Amino acid sequence: MNEREVLSAYVYGVASALYAGGVRNVVVSPGSRSTPLAYAFASAEDLTLHRQVDERAAAFYALGLAKSTQQPVVLLCTSGTAAANYFPAIVEAKYARIPLIVITADRPHELREVGAPQAINQVQLYGEHVKWSVDFPIPDEAPQTLPFITRHIGRAMMIATTAPFGPVHVNIPFREPLTIDFQQQLNQEVMSLQAGELVPTEATQQQLATVLNDTKRGFVVLGELPLHTNAAYIWAFIRALKWPVLVESLSNFRGNIPLDCRNYVIATYDATLKSADFKAVVKPETVIRLGAQPVSKFVQQFIAEADPTHYIVIDEDAMFRDATAMATFVVHAQLGQWLTTLPLAPTIEDTYVHEWRDINELAMEYIEHYVDGAVDEGAAMCHLLAGVPEETDLFVSSSMPIRDIDTFFLPTTRDVRVFANRGANGIDGVVSTALGFSQGNGRNTVLVIGDLAFLHDTSGLLATRYQQCDLDIVVMNNDGGGIFSYLPQAKVPQHYEELFGTPTALTMEHIAAMYDFEHVRVDDVSALYGIMQTPRTRIRLIEVFTNREDNTFAHRALWQQIAQGIKRWQR
Repeated sequence: MNEREVLSAYVYGVASALYAGGVRNVVVSPGSRSTPLAYAFASAEDLTLHRQVDERAAAFYALGLAKSTQQPVVLLCTSGTAAANYFPAIVEAKYARIPLIVITADRPHELREVGAPQAINQVQLYGEHVKWSVDFPIPDEAPQTLPFITRHIGRAMMIATTAPFGPVHVNIPFREPLTIDFQQQLNQEVMSLQAGELVPTEATQQQLATVLNDTKRGFVVLGELPLHTNAAYIWAFIRALKWPVLVESLSNFRGNIPLDCRNYVIATYDATLKSADFKAVVKPETVIRLGAQPVSKFVQQFIAEADPTHYIVIDEDAMFRDATAMATFVVHAQLGQWLTTLPLAPTIEDTYVHEWRDINELAMEYIEHYVDGAVDEGAAMCHLLAGVPEETDLFVSSSMPIRDIDTFFLPTTRDVRVFANRGANGIDGVVSTALGFSQGNGRNTVLVIGDLAFLHDTSGLLATRYQQCDLDIVVMNNDGGGIFSYLPQAKVPQHYEELFGTPTALTMEHIAAMYDFEHVRVDDVSALYGIMQTPRTRIRLIEVFTNREDNTFAHRALWQQIAQGIKRWQR
C-alpha cells in the first residue's frame, strides 16, 4: 500500500472501532494535524458530525450531547494547546461520570519536545482526570498496527462505558501528508463489546435488608442518578421500603410520580431543614443515599448533625462519594434490578413518615403561594416552570439557578426533567453543554442561566452557526454574582462588589442580534408563563431583569415563613 492507503486504513479502522463500541456522534474542531480523522468521521454515513471551532466550548458541547443521548461521544482536535482547552470539560466529565472519548491528534514522535510548532507534551496530558490514556503508534504497514489500534479503541470504549462512566484519552500522532481516500461505509466486522453489571453479593444484599428492616426512623436521599438508570427499579424499591425519600430535582423523580409513591416524595427539604425545630423532630437512625450527593448543603449538614447509626451509600465506583465522611455501610454496585428483590419487611414508624409528609405539604403551600406578588428570581422560576410545555428538559446553571430549581420545582405529574453540570459544580461551559444537550433527544430544551455564567461562555454560541440548534436561553440578569449574596462574604462590605458582586452593566440584546436569535426582554417576571407557552420560531434569548438585594430578601422571607409555619405545626 502507498502512504495514502495506509493512512486511510488506519483512520477508518479507528472510526469503525468507535462505531462498534457505540459512538454515533463526533464533535470536531478544525485543525491541520487532525485532518485524517476529521475526514474519516465526516465521510462516514453512520456517524453524525458536530462542529465547534472553540475547543473549550466543543468539549462542553460533547459533554451535553453525551448526557442527553446517554451514549459515548467523540471529541477530536488538532495538536498543541487545542488539546489543553478540553481540560475543564474533561474534569466535569470525570466527576459527573460522563463517557467522553477524547482524541487528540499529535505531531509524530520525532517532532516532540524539539521546539516544533504546535507540539506540546500530550502524553498523559489529562493525568488522573481520565479513566485511561493511550498513545497510539504512527500509521504504518506493520501487520500488528491495525489490530493494535482497533483493540485499544475497544478497550477505551469499554473503560469509558463501564461503571462508573467517564472520559478516556487517545493520543494519535500523524506524519504528513494528511489526506486520505474517502469511503462512506465503516467496517462492521469489528469485535463485539459487551459490558456486565455490577451487582452486590447475596450476603451483602441480606445484610443491607437487615439494616433497613430493623430501622424505625430513616429516610432515603435520591440524588442525580447515573446514566442508564432504570427508574422502574428505583420506584419499586421506594414502594417496598415505604420510607420518606428526599428527592433532588436532578434525580428526575419529581415528575411522572406513580400514584402509590407520591406520599413518600419529599421535595422541600432545603427549606425545611433550615429549621432547627424540624430537624430535632425527624432525626434519623438510618439514611440511605442513592446517586450523587445532593445540591442542598442543608441535607448534608443535617446528616452530619444527626450522626445516624447507619449511613448507607450505594455507589458503582469503589471511590465512593462521601463528602461528609459519615458512611458506615458502602455497597459497591450499580442501581439495578437487585434493588427490587431485596427481602424487605419495613418496620418504619408511621408517625415518622407522617412528620416528613406533613411538613413537606406545609412548605409546599408556602412555595406555591410564593408567586403572589413576588418579583424576584424565585417567582420567575415558578412562572417558568408553570409555563414550559410537556416533554421539556431544563438545563440549569450552577450557583442560584440550580438552587432555585431545587426549591421551586415541586412534585408534578408533568413530564419535565432537570439537568445540570454538578460534577465539579462550575459555571464554565454551561451554554455549550446546553447546546450539545439540546441536540441529543428530540425534546424541548430550556437553558436557565445567570448573567455571569452566560457571559462566561458566549463563545459557545458559535456552535449555532455550524449546526441547527433549537432551544430557549433564559438569562436571569441581576447584574452580577447573585449566589454570593447568601454567603458570609456579603456581610463584609469592603471589596464585596469588586470581588464578588462583580457587576458588568451589560445586557444581552446585542449578543442575540449578532447570532440572529430572538431577544425577549422581561421586566415583569409573571410574563414568563405566557412566553414559555408561546412556541419559538428560532433560538430565543429571554432576558429576565431582577435585583440581587430583592432576591436575597424574598428568599429569606420565604424561609422564615416556613420556619414559623413549622413552629405553629409543632404546637
